[in-house]
Amino acid sequence: MSLADLRKDYSLAGLLEKNLARDPFRQFEKWFQEAEAAKIPEPNAMTLATAGPDGPSSRTVLLKGLDGRGFVFYSHYESRKGRDLAANPRASLLFPWLALERQVVVEGKVTKVSREESEAYFHSRPHASQLGAWASAQSTLVADRAALDAAFKAVEEKYAGREVPLPPQWGGWRLSPETVEFWQGRRNRLHDRLRYRREPNGDWVIERLAP
Repeated sequence: MSLADLRKDYSLAGLLEKNLARDPFRQFEKWFQEAEAAKIPEPNAMTLATAGPDGPSSRTVLLKGLDGRGFVFYSHYESRKGRDLAANPRASLLFPWLALERQVVVEGKVTKVSREESEAYFHSRPHASQLGAWASAQSTLVADRAALDAAFKAVEEKYAGREVPLPPQWGGWRLSPETVEFWQGRRNRLHDRLRYRREPNGDWVIERLAP
């Protein structure tokens, strides 16, 4: 199949400055609700891009919290992403809502959430997911699948009938945005790209970028 066969002209909608919410968090919530209404699978799935001593890397993670402070996700602090963020606490998030011909790109500084926030979220997870956080030393080499299954079984037996504690090496991060770009596909590749940029005083400036 030729990749030329996959060409598409985008025509579902447009995005004008007059239609934007006053801050990116409200605009994101509006688009997120529309993604949910469109039944996009896992609309909270986002590509997290980091860069550390070994170079750039990316992976898909899930958005688990959003407020005026930023975008929250959870994982293993000693994973590849964790090491990257420890060395360089800046990252980018990409939400690819392709069925709506939309994407959102968020860039900013990343900090760990409080231990209390991580505790609350961890204990809201399914029991098996809590066990998995103990069984897997994320991003390290594993001999084979049997070794991973054995590690899970050992943790399952250890915490049988009692609460699973939050692992010390597991928790959340919050990306506090400095820019948030809303991209809407348009005909002739003249896409709408509207970016919120945070000023030093905390105000948001809206800018249009060339497609």
